[in-house]
Amino acid sequence: MLKISLPRMQTTLLNYRLGSATSSIAGAIQQTRYLAIQSGCYYTIAFSSTSTTYQVQGQASSGTPPVCSSSFTNVGGAISWASGAGVSVVTSTTLEFGPTGIVGLPPNPATNPLTPCSPTCTFQLTNGNTTRTISTSGVGYVKVTSP
Repeated sequence: MLKISLPRMQTTLLNYRLGSATSSIAGAIQQTRYLAIQSGCYYTIAFSSTSTTYQVQGQASSGTPPVCSSSFTNVGGAISWASGAGVSVVTSTTLEFGPTGIVGLPPNPATNPLTPCSPTCTFQLTNGNTTRTISTSGVGYVKVTSP
């Protein structure tokens, strides 16, 4: 009986981890957008396909009136988005958030400023069996779908 139930339990555990990771990433995207709005400066969030972490970076603001620096610095250390092994981001992805709440891909120096997600910026998480797509609209709406 154990031989029959063990594979099903492993699949259930991987699906739980995928759901948990998806929720964690969706929340991190929302939180980073709010940081950009609150500070009035640009922020980025980078998800790595080689680790189960993300890194938030922001522009420091100083002076009166506040002025945002032109460079990004890490906000804390890398943060784990996975509750266990077996879940990964399919492709490394970085999103950038403007002070007005616009979400886009980091700017190409030739096409500054950032290019808003139109209609959405998407990336995928997988546990080897199941894939979830995370889509973020240009105004910060995060949607999770299963193909």
